[in-house]
Amino acid sequence: MKKIKAQLKTQANRHGLRKWLPLIVLASAMMIIIIDTTVLNVSIHNMLIDLDTTVQSIQWVISAYALTLAALTITGGRLGDLFGRKRMFMLGAILFAIGSLITSLAPTIAWVIFGNAIVEGVGAALMMPATAALLVNEYHGKDRTLAFAVWGGVAASAAAIGPILGGWLTTSFSWRWAFRINLVVVLLLLLGARFLHEARERAEKIELDGIGILLSSVGLVSIVYGLIESSTYGWWIAKTQFALLGHSFTPWGLSIAPIAITLGVILLGIFALFEHRHEQNGHTPLVSLGLFKNEQFTIGSLTTALQALGMAGLIFSTPIFYQSILGLDAFHTGLGLLPMSLAVMFGAPFSIKLIKRFTPKQIIQMGFTLNILGSILLYRAFSIDATVWSFAPGLVLFGVGMGFGFSQLSNMALSAVSSEQSGEASGVNNTLRQVGQSFGSAIIGAALIATITSSVVHNVEASPALPTAAKPQIVQQVKDAGSNIEFASSHTDSSVPLQIQSAVSNAIKQATVDGNKTAMALTGVFSVVTLLFSFLLPNIRNLETGKAAVDKTPAAH
Repeated sequence: MKKIKAQLKTQANRHGLRKWLPLIVLASAMMIIIIDTTVLNVSIHNMLIDLDTTVQSIQWVISAYALTLAALTITGGRLGDLFGRKRMFMLGAILFAIGSLITSLAPTIAWVIFGNAIVEGVGAALMMPATAALLVNEYHGKDRTLAFAVWGGVAASAAAIGPILGGWLTTSFSWRWAFRINLVVVLLLLLGARFLHEARERAEKIELDGIGILLSSVGLVSIVYGLIESSTYGWWIAKTQFALLGHSFTPWGLSIAPIAITLGVILLGIFALFEHRHEQNGHTPLVSLGLFKNEQFTIGSLTTALQALGMAGLIFSTPIFYQSILGLDAFHTGLGLLPMSLAVMFGAPFSIKLIKRFTPKQIIQMGFTLNILGSILLYRAFSIDATVWSFAPGLVLFGVGMGFGFSQLSNMALSAVSSEQSGEASGVNNTLRQVGQSFGSAIIGAALIATITSSVVHNVEASPALPTAAKPQIVQQVKDAGSNIEFASSHTDSSVPLQIQSAVSNAIKQATVDGNKTAMALTGVFSVVTLLFSFLLPNIRNLETGKAAVDKTPAAH
């Protein structure tokens, strides 16, 4: 207690830049972590050519980075509790820089996965929970509310800034520079970290739950693998044989996708049972299941995951439409998402002003309602004749909604736990966010690719402009193109008659529109589910004290 009072007194004496420098450092760290989850979305076409790879492989890079964060962020939070959050923050920053360097020099997609998804992902998993836990330690009262609003706003803005930054660097230089600039940012973070106060739970014995890490990691990887590969192997009945170590097979005629997903769910169930027994036997679990008895924390974290799920699908699918149908380069693709970026930057700080009139729950629900309306407008905008301006109204509404949600949800979840639990709680909260993002990219990406492929086949077979005898060969070429089919319309063989080229190109473009409509419909569905789930959030005004909303506040929705 004396230590806490002394720390509060010290913090109260800080003013100006010295007071807010820790926030600048921690928000900047969060920014580069989130930017790297979206920076590649606008560089897909360039990476296809540079690395001679497929859209599905790049989808793996994007999902695998989020997946590594999901699998190891809890571990990062526990390591911060045990060894010091500032120390883990700095170690994570160094690993993040090393991973960025490897990715920027990668000669193949495999090296991109290793550098970005593994090394960089591990570094981010150490940094991310430390940022939120250190914020809890650094600020209190109204300062903490403001700090989390800024931190959440930066997180939401970074997701939208990533495509613009990545697009500009890709078009002006190379997609590799999107990772090289991380080296400079990390250097500045390490210099700024000296202004952070160390925080750890000294009462805990140093013990790391290796079995828990293995079960949770493999379980999550298995589920995401099944979701992503469903477009290749089929959702239920096997479309093609599963190859492993030189052997091909189709177990019981089933696709590997449902088998992998089922295996992942079983492993996560075993993980939960193991953690419960591990804690009962007096050991330190990776996740204390008692943490989930805190209703405000649990519902807040799950709501965060649901919001991230819908957002990830939007940011993955829309750039593909911009580049394959509108023919935009990476930079102009990023500019096409600028309305959302600006809206997020407006929505996050504006939500702070709304606190005087509305409770955090109500602001969050306003945000989700705007997400739904934005999804509807975006769904209607997808057409062969669309322009970037067709998407602006929907992107603005969706962006403001993102700003409202991100600025309030993390504070609502983490303010419900003690400072001693903040590292573990932050790890769980950010893990669920990354699970949502990884699942969103996997589910919506798989639905996008599957819809495009099936729609092209249907459009080709139904086209009166194509000779009947040529249709089987064209259909086979479509299937061989796989996940790259949406980019094939501009690369038709010049020896093919113009009439057939035009018919095939129109079939691909219409299929891409259909695929993006499917993706946006799923984004809208996830936004509705998120809004409905948010009804379970507590309607309290003061997040630190848990004080209920007073009568003059409008009733919760």
